[in-house]
Amino acid sequence: MSEHTILERLAATIHRRRSESAGKSYTRQLLDGGPARCAKKFGEEAVETVIAATGQDAEALTNEAADVLYHLLVLLESRDIALGDVLAVLEKRQGMSGLEEKASRVAPLAPGGKP
Repeated sequence: MSEHTILERLAATIHRRRSESAGKSYTRQLLDGGPARCAKKFGEEAVETVIAATGQDAEALTNEAADVLYHLLVLLESRDIALGDVLAVLEKRQGMSGLEEKASRVAPLAPGGKP
């Protein structure tokens, strides 16, 4: 068995799809649409996941969760963000309460220099 997780293998497959024909690859079609298209599709899948979580059976939620993970990886690829970078952030947060982690973030400045 491979030492890489299914998410790492899927991210690698998505990366390879950049060089495939758009006529044969749905992933390539999404990537060709740029980050905005990838983000829109991710948002659609996230909404479908919420709907499945609140009103459908476990199988529907499981399938929608798989879709949302795939589309998140496509979105990350569209912005050239490696899954490993996201996993590193999660690793850094491991063992820290969510409240502590949130408090440790520096609030970004809004236009005009206000938080």
